[in-house]
Amino acid sequence: MKESQSKGNGLAWWGRTIYRWRRTVALLWLIAVLGFGFAALGTTDLLKDDGFTPKGSDSERGLALLREELGVSASYLNLVYVAPPGRELGSEAETRAILDSLSPLAESPEVAAIRPNPASRTDTANHIWSVLVYLNVPEDRAMEVYPELKEKIRAPEGLEVYVTGTTPVILDMQRASRSDIVKAEIIGLPIALIVLLLVFGTVPAAALPMAVGLASVSVTLGIVWFIARNVSLSNFLPNMVTMIGLAVGIDYALFMVSRFREELRRGGDAERAVVETSRTAGRSILFSGVAVLIGLVAMFLVDLNIFRSLALGGVLVVTVSVLAANTLLPALLGLLGRRIDSWPVLPKAWRERQSESRFWPGVASFVMRRPVPIVLVLASGLIALALPLGGMRLNVPDAEVLPPAYESRLGSDLLRQAYDRSELNPIQVALPLGVSYADPSAVSRVNRLTERLSALPGVRDVRSYAKLLASDGLPEPGHGERPVNPALLDAVERSGLAKGETALITIVPEPEPDSEDAEALVRDVRLLVGEMESDAFVTGGPAYRADILERIESKLWIVVGLVMAVTYAVLLLAFRSVLLPLKAVVMNALSLGASLGLVVIVFQEGFGADLLQVTSIGYVNAILPVVVFCVVFGISMDYEVFLLSRIAEEYEETGDNDGSTARGLARTGSLITSAAFILIAVVGSFIWTDIEVMKALGLGLAGAVLIDATLIRVLMVPALMKLLGRLNWWAPAWLRARG
Repeated sequence: MKESQSKGNGLAWWGRTIYRWRRTVALLWLIAVLGFGFAALGTTDLLKDDGFTPKGSDSERGLALLREELGVSASYLNLVYVAPPGRELGSEAETRAILDSLSPLAESPEVAAIRPNPASRTDTANHIWSVLVYLNVPEDRAMEVYPELKEKIRAPEGLEVYVTGTTPVILDMQRASRSDIVKAEIIGLPIALIVLLLVFGTVPAAALPMAVGLASVSVTLGIVWFIARNVSLSNFLPNMVTMIGLAVGIDYALFMVSRFREELRRGGDAERAVVETSRTAGRSILFSGVAVLIGLVAMFLVDLNIFRSLALGGVLVVTVSVLAANTLLPALLGLLGRRIDSWPVLPKAWRERQSESRFWPGVASFVMRRPVPIVLVLASGLIALALPLGGMRLNVPDAEVLPPAYESRLGSDLLRQAYDRSELNPIQVALPLGVSYADPSAVSRVNRLTERLSALPGVRDVRSYAKLLASDGLPEPGHGERPVNPALLDAVERSGLAKGETALITIVPEPEPDSEDAEALVRDVRLLVGEMESDAFVTGGPAYRADILERIESKLWIVVGLVMAVTYAVLLLAFRSVLLPLKAVVMNALSLGASLGLVVIVFQEGFGADLLQVTSIGYVNAILPVVVFCVVFGISMDYEVFLLSRIAEEYEETGDNDGSTARGLARTGSLITSAAFILIAVVGSFIWTDIEVMKALGLGLAGAVLIDATLIRVLMVPALMKLLGRLNWWAPAWLRARG
């Protein structure tokens, strides 16, 4: 952030206006917090989408065709039964007992069919058995009736049953989301309050940033409630709003309150202090908000609902936080005046100590005497921390976003343990025929495609209806027709492989369905199918995964480049220097790379996973690189820019590069360290929550801010300022003229 010494007449007028109408502004905010806060209570229940569906993709259109033409269920439940050691499931008697126990469920109007899972079981898990419950209602309705359906599921004596599938997983994510918000607030807010009390020493000064942060989150979640009534949004959104809202809301208010108290100490009255605070710190917050919004807005470029939902939540809460810091907070400061220093909790001598200590100038002096070795050592260390990014494996989780304590996650794990994963997640070809599937020409087309698909490397098995009908001796196209055995047609349609003028071809891959080899097989299948049947769609689990990854990976570097370029341009205009913003962007990229490396080390490789209560599953959630980059880049930029701004102010007055660096570090050191610690406490608390995406985001953001507030700001920045000397301040004439 930058606290400019320019006149800032617009913001000064704004501060004066807010002070004049301070009671009205505070009352309007109270009404908004109560109203939107009440609406916010129902926000989580409206978010019924995980956000990963690649809408408009080949896989999504293929699944829609299968649902419309073949009656494939839009939603289903997977019941996983577990027997005690020594008892095997799968016999006719055991199967009948399980299906009989589901008779009340089968009578529910929302249930279309109940069938044993057709996938092959592994030899080592005969004590596990799975039943599929196909529903005849869309996903939204399925989530509404799920509690009632679950009440009708009773395991036979001696067995345990776990319910998994898309509907239970999404509902568990909703439950985890609500729990995570409360858990993060219980952990993070008390730590933030303690830090604020230590920084300010009085209860009112410490309480204001907490109030602004909570107000920003409540109002934003209330706004989201109105949007979610008409727009499908991801159920990860409330966690994003809470994490970013508390972090930036408290930080922004910290800088405002600090500046207000500084103005009061200079002898000004409450009105003058509010005006000066709005003119200086208020302007800083506007620049900060723009820096954070740049990254969040860039997430809209990725064509998946989860990115657009997180971007929407982030943009809303940052905007509301900036608005609260420049309206609600000045109004409250004006109402409190000098009473902001009442209710002290620390000795007066401590509260009135000078903000500039000998520590920060000493650090700057030490670093600037040894700039080259410090830059080389720190740059090497940060690059080393980023090296794990080269081996990062991206994947799309389903139930793995939850810890094993949730029933849907445990059921999914048992299913993977007991059943062939490739059969559970086959590649599917949805094929419009244009004629009845029983027509000899249709059978011939499907036969030819089946044979070609079977010859592809990596294909274990191909299943289609064509072999069944061909076994009945159908004539070749053009050689006459005869009636088909009705029993055979009935068997085909019950198998779900064909109906009307549509056919389904199922391809069981040899590699694991979530592997890179399976992704390559999807590309081969699409190439072949495109040559033979241009109007067919390739769908199924591996194809869905490939489409999601393609949408993310195709936009990753565009997002990265755009965020860095726009951030540089904004800072170029703010600093009127070519090298200072470039240095800030590069330093931020180093800390970000190191923090993402930590995410890979913990979540993919499993180091420290037990300590952080993380279940390492050998890959990184595919959305994390983009989300962590976009969120972290803007937020962690705050402290470096705030430091460089104060250094620039000193340099404008003295023209002394080294002295300006030392004084800038001294005047911002304690405040930025406190702000960084608060942010680490708030976002780091999400490491101890349940949803894996938020845990990784909390780790990435906390790690980046920790690195930025210590290694980067304390050591790298002074060293580079020393090495570059007057070059730090070079700018072309046209840019200097704008200042």
